[in-house]
Amino acid sequence: MKRTLITAALMASALSFSTMAMAQGGPAAGAVGGAVVGGAVGGPVGAAVGATVGAVTGGIADDARPRFRSYVVERHHPSYRYEREVRVGAELPSSGVTYYEVPREYGVTNYRYTVVNDRPVLVDPGSHKIVQVIE
Repeated sequence: MKRTLITAALMASALSFSTMAMAQGGPAAGAVGGAVVGGAVGGPVGAAVGATVGAVTGGIADDARPRFRSYVVERHHPSYRYEREVRVGAELPSSGVTYYEVPREYGVTNYRYTVVNDRPVLVDPGSHKIVQVIE
């Protein structure tokens, strides 16, 4: 009984912390929130998985993606040819790819976007890793 009560209290506090962290935005906040919730649910392994999943949070919201995709297509940026799979976590080269600022209206000013194999993607400008593929 006591263990169930403690687990429930941990879950409630972890979920509220996760919500506050994600409200701050960005992959770091998502990683922290994901690690807290994952750790409460699944121990150290859950924390690691939660941090990885949470770090992807912070991209363009689902309801804004079609509008952002249209915005990118209307700009007619050249598409970079990438020989590997275009996926979250793939690292693009620092040269040869043109990165563009995301308009403030999409709320993602810490990332840049580009077009890879005719697909708009959000990229972390520090690591050149794809953080979101806009479908």
